[in-house]
Amino acid sequence: MAILPSLLLALVVFSYGPGGSLGCDLSLNHVLLSRKNFVLLNQMNRISPSFCLKDRKDFRFPRASVVSSEVREAQAICVLHELLQQTFNLLLTEHSAAAAWNTTLLDQLRSGLHQQLEDLDTCLVQEMGKEGSALAMQGPTLALKRYFQGIQLYLKEKQYSDCAWEVVRVEVMRAFSSTRLLHERLRNKNRDVESP
Repeated sequence: MAILPSLLLALVVFSYGPGGSLGCDLSLNHVLLSRKNFVLLNQMNRISPSFCLKDRKDFRFPRASVVSSEVREAQAICVLHELLQQTFNLLLTEHSAAAAWNTTLLDQLRSGLHQQLEDLDTCLVQEMGKEGSALAMQGPTLALKRYFQGIQLYLKEKQYSDCAWEVVRVEVMRAFSSTRLLHERLRNKNRDVESP
């Protein structure tokens, strides 16, 4: 089981490589924060996943709609922003602070997510000006909202147990890994625009 988080970590670290841009000139700092946040999330593991097998759940991450080739650049930025915002909100609750996590790591993750959100806010304003705020309420973003509502309901049903939080931590890592393809497609699109 320990191989899976390591593999996911490797995939995300390599996919957020230097030069990754979302068309709105995100700083290298944003790329480094993505890596750091994923590492922090991985380090927050305090319970063996095998101990929580009975609590596993398929939250049905809306991968098909979120990383679809049909998602335009402005939508992609909305999706990434929504993923970060929902994760930040989830980890900002009093229940997350009561989980069996190292509070220093949790605070560092919250801070990193907040910084990434600030970076994306600038991009969101640029892209929304071009395409309208209706994009924020379209399919992929709404699918992510429903996905996180399911996670919140699960935590409530499990009474915010340590195992429930561990299942959610792994699920959020999986969601971050899935958006790797979205980052990659946007990065490739920017390279195509920049080439002669």
